[in-house]
Amino acid sequence: MTKHLYLLFILIFLHTACSSDDDGNQSVQTSATAWVLATNHNGEVKKFDINNATSSTFKLNSSDAEGIYYNSADNGFTIVSRIPGRLESYHNITDYANSVEVELDADILGNIHYQSGRDLAVQGDIYVVSDNTDLDLDETTPEGRLFIYVREENSFKLRNVVTTKFKLWGLEFIGNDLYAAVDETNKIAVYRDFADTYTTNVLATANKQVAFQGLLRTHGLDFDNGIMVLSDIGEAESATDGGLHIIQNFEEKFNAAQNGFVALEEQFRISGDNTLLGNPVNVVYNSAYNVIFVAEAANNGGKILAFNDATSVSGNISPDLQYDIPGVSSVFFHTE
Repeated sequence: MTKHLYLLFILIFLHTACSSDDDGNQSVQTSATAWVLATNHNGEVKKFDINNATSSTFKLNSSDAEGIYYNSADNGFTIVSRIPGRLESYHNITDYANSVEVELDADILGNIHYQSGRDLAVQGDIYVVSDNTDLDLDETTPEGRLFIYVREENSFKLRNVVTTKFKLWGLEFIGNDLYAAVDETNKIAVYRDFADTYTTNVLATANKQVAFQGLLRTHGLDFDNGIMVLSDIGEAESATDGGLHIIQNFEEKFNAAQNGFVALEEQFRISGDNTLLGNPVNVVYNSAYNVIFVAEAANNGGKILAFNDATSVSGNISPDLQYDIPGVSSVFFHTE
């Protein structure tokens, strides 16, 4: 199927999503601005304009990108460059016509610090990068690092580094609290009041860890309007055993978790061969559209998938969108 047909599917399914919501009491308006931004391991960002069914490719200074955040003040995005291990920001992306392939020079290049960047969480001018490097080269003693940067006008200033007692992957701020995926487990950890509490280089213990029954290996997480979506990559070698876990009233369930886990019956799970979920490495959820976008790394070399009205159903459901992106690594949805 051609690129244009896939993009037409995006347009159709998001307009459909705008006519529905979880409880039927909320009127959702179609936005004039709606983009999907996706990084890949070739050091590119793909931008899909939902409303006019066009796509553009931005080639970056990075040769491998994973983790992205769009800032409307810059009209641009910041990516976690895995190679060479720094933050990079690219501004004024709408200055370029749609349906282009263009090489960009970064407006801000951070210094090289981390070795294996995986995700980016942003709170105001605080930018946090997760690094899952095995620091002691001993797999029996897992650790990771959180690099905390302060965004200044034309730079990213490294403030401090927090070492964790587990391997890291995805990150998400909820208010002042930082939630992190505990890689190679089914757990999510939280650091309360993160930016103000952890201000020096320190080995830190998470305030709490909670396991999610039915999940094998968590990677991506995204929170909006009380709902958390977690991605489960299952066995990394398998292209068929991934899934999504959707948890309504997430903070309440996380805080009240008895014996350190949230039961499967308190979640929705999307999985099975129809879903095309093998290694969903990154997710984003938007409550206004009630849509989940997924960066799926295993199927056909990489895809963006999207599930409409997926926050209240479980099972082996087919995605409303599938778009091939070789080496896709993270996804962001921007709407105004």
